[in-house]
Amino acid sequence: MDKSMQRAYAKINIGLDVLRRRADGYHEVRMVMQTVDLYDELLLEKRAEPGVVLQTDNRELPLDGSNLICRAADLLFREKKITEGVKITLTKRIPIAAGMAGGSADAAAAMRGLNELFGLEYSVPELQKLGVKLGADIPYCIVGGTMLSEGIGEVLSPLPAPPEAFLVIAKPDINVSTAFVYGNLHADLLQCHPDIDGMIKALREGDLRGITDRLGNVLETVTVREYPVIEEIKELLRAEGAENALMSGSGPTVFGVFREADAAKRAAQAVEKKGLAKQIFVTTFYNERSC
Repeated sequence: MDKSMQRAYAKINIGLDVLRRRADGYHEVRMVMQTVDLYDELLLEKRAEPGVVLQTDNRELPLDGSNLICRAADLLFREKKITEGVKITLTKRIPIAAGMAGGSADAAAAMRGLNELFGLEYSVPELQKLGVKLGADIPYCIVGGTMLSEGIGEVLSPLPAPPEAFLVIAKPDINVSTAFVYGNLHADLLQCHPDIDGMIKALREGDLRGITDRLGNVLETVTVREYPVIEEIKELLRAEGAENALMSGSGPTVFGVFREADAAKRAAQAVEKKGLAKQIFVTTFYNERSC
């Protein structure tokens, strides 16, 4: 095999709680993660020359060793002492710095592709154990689907997929630093926490309304204060018929959950018309496992 094509699916958080800040500086989280049908594509091709060559259609992304894709490839090459090289071509669709784990999804897809391309024979848990060295979301992104995520994000428990629904995903024209958001979150002072246990129960019962009633993200307490446009988008999506709306991850992307595709399309048009976001997608939940 000389080539491998991989899809890197974006994620949203339908529930995100932060329990405490640990002594090592990481935050203890309890989240419900969900992949959506929005993805980047990676084409991996073997090269005789050693090293990683990365190219992409997005000029905002670095192509050197600071890119998570390159770091993931370098890690596997070192672990397995691979002397060949790889060329990776990234077609980017997931918004950047959006709270949708686009970089982590790309790194996870690169790891899956290299595992296949070079016959490395890593198991999924082994890939996840390596991936967490690069980022807390990577173990999740290696498999995707609906998961309870605990610890710093690396302790994963599969959950039933939510019922079919349509999503409007809108990223305002701002970038948010995850480090800034977590650095300004005071977990010990939070007054309200999402009902993660109730969310899990609703997923197990296939109750879409029970899920949407429990959408919650404590990071909104930081990001929405800095960027009020996030709340504007949420309010507009609800006004246009969303069951509920929420910011994903550390933001600034907002998603709304709709029962009907036509309503979701109209809501997306309303967000565009008001100029609240430049990157807007109408999509669905995605639950086919990557591994």
